[in-house]
Amino acid sequence: MTTKTVTRYRCTVDAYARLREAGLLCEDDRVELSDGEIGEMRPPGARHVSLVNRLTALLVRLAGDAAIVSVQKPIRLNEHNEPQPDLALLRLRADACVSALATPADMLLVIEVADTSLAYDQQEKLPRYARAGIGEVWLVDAGRQIVEQYTMPVADEYTLLHKILPGGRITAVMLPQVSFTTDALFSP
Repeated sequence: MTTKTVTRYRCTVDAYARLREAGLLCEDDRVELSDGEIGEMRPPGARHVSLVNRLTALLVRLAGDAAIVSVQKPIRLNEHNEPQPDLALLRLRADACVSALATPADMLLVIEVADTSLAYDQQEKLPRYARAGIGEVWLVDAGRQIVEQYTMPVADEYTLLHKILPGGRITAVMLPQVSFTTDALFSP
């Protein structure tokens, strides 16, 4: 019996960009680059979509002209990682991120909505964001209806975790005007 091995090819963010430019990957494709591998993301369910829409409306209203609200757009973390967080608040740039993708230096806040992806977001995405030096990440746990606020990244972990329970208030560290209770997200 012969054993077949799987050949894996590492992909850089530049090669990944060329795949998009060549039309082999489209904006609607549910993929992201993680540790040099192109991985397929699960399609979002109704609860996930609803939370992203509610957060988008809240962030646009509360951040106003102080930040760019980026919805499900890629961030170039390093040579082998280009995740697509559900939302991000970006620093204002003169070119409005037209000349290049957003980078960790552009991030004021990254938000992941976890409906079916909680373990992946906690074990895979958070360490990548911490390694990249992103100062604040919110993990919206749809199932438990709480928000986990991660700050103070050191190496590949966040040293401070604040859990905002149902009815509690969350406030962005870099944009204190972005402040609301979890009821704004989870109430019917």
